[in-house]
Amino acid sequence: MAMTLDPISQLDRFAASVLDSVRAPRVMPVDLCRDGDRYVLHADIPGADPGSIDVDLDGSQLSIRAQRTADTGEGMRWIARERGTGTYFRQFTLGDGVDLERISASYDSGVLSVIIPVSERAKPRRIQVESTDTREAISA
Repeated sequence: MAMTLDPISQLDRFAASVLDSVRAPRVMPVDLCRDGDRYVLHADIPGADPGSIDVDLDGSQLSIRAQRTADTGEGMRWIARERGTGTYFRQFTLGDGVDLERISASYDSGVLSVIIPVSERAKPRRIQVESTDTREAISA
């Protein structure tokens, strides 16, 4: 198989790799839903080192940060390199109706799952309606 050298695409790839190393943090796609008495957040962070994943809570700010590094080896020469590397980052403001003390997180198969329980005071509840209407028989 003959390979042709295209200097313009080679320059484009080089510029992309240089810019990739100085870019701002990458945005990770997330899904967020309410499942009964909890919110469930799933964040895609494929290839992230599990040890680099930080989930921090500062007041009502939930921050997720992860690092994905490129494989490098002695004598390695890249032919194609399209998977991004660098820092992934997302930040969310949590409302008053969540239980900040019971938030948990797990990472499996490239997906970070964060479970955010709803606080007891924010759960739906039925309110008893009392009647003060006293009906008296009217004699005619």
